[in-house]
Amino acid sequence: MEALESTLRSVLGPITQHLPAPLQSAGTQLIGESCYRSLVHDLTITDTVCLKLGISKALGVGIIAASSIVKIPQLLKLLNSQSAEGISFLSYFLETGSYLISLLYNVRNRFPFSTYGETALIGIQNIAISILVLQYTGRGGLAAAFVAGLAAVGYALYSETITSMATFQYLSTGAAIMGVASKLPQIYSCYKEQGTGQLSAFAVFNYLAGSLTRIFTTLQEVDDKIILYNFIAGFALNAILAAQMIYYWNSPTTSKTPEHKLTPAGKAALKEPVEQAAEQIQASTSGTEKRSSPTTRRRG
Repeated sequence: MEALESTLRSVLGPITQHLPAPLQSAGTQLIGESCYRSLVHDLTITDTVCLKLGISKALGVGIIAASSIVKIPQLLKLLNSQSAEGISFLSYFLETGSYLISLLYNVRNRFPFSTYGETALIGIQNIAISILVLQYTGRGGLAAAFVAGLAAVGYALYSETITSMATFQYLSTGAAIMGVASKLPQIYSCYKEQGTGQLSAFAVFNYLAGSLTRIFTTLQEVDDKIILYNFIAGFALNAILAAQMIYYWNSPTTSKTPEHKLTPAGKAALKEPVEQAAEQIQASTSGTEKRSSPTTRRRG
């Protein structure tokens, strides 16, 4: 191992010891000054403590980057098919609620962003998917109430005057239960339909990999059993969903709708609500102008 370190230092040392200041600053903020010097500057790969931390941070950043697109295939599949067959709204409702609580719990505890950042990005995508599921199941009118409810709960959880940390501990436990429970309706829906419908394989398998990775990063960086048990339970149920995806792959009720690009039908489905919103704004503006325009009728 010493020979390997010596070789690495002779080859990479001139580069790692003269990195641009912005990269040095980012690396120091990510893994700390001592570990940055050990791993990057001195290339001491036998420093197991810093090596585990570095791997954990790299995985965390990777998860956050991947989470920005993890649900995009699911959104594309819904738009392309204009159907929510096989997608459980209850599952997304519970998961979004769980993510909201978990996100604000981590924020208020000031845990490293690399250990929870994906919850914010996935949560936003979940909201968009939930709205589409409501729309395609004939319950589009509930979408506004759903979003408003999430906003109100989010404000209450963020406010220290409304929700104390003592209360948040109980809510966090509840979020762990919700996170686990959120998978059950989807698992049951796949079992009942004997297929996965419009469920995205990309999202399912990425969730499985992400939850496994989060177990490792939590063990390395966060001393909180509630969060750890949440990820362990989530991984177990994500494994069941992944197994269903494989088992029902060729089932007649498993849709083969494209999930890697937006088809002409999907573009039309995406364009329609935008045009409707524009027409409503235009109509509202026109009505206001008509009411406020001066009259030329003579008085008296």
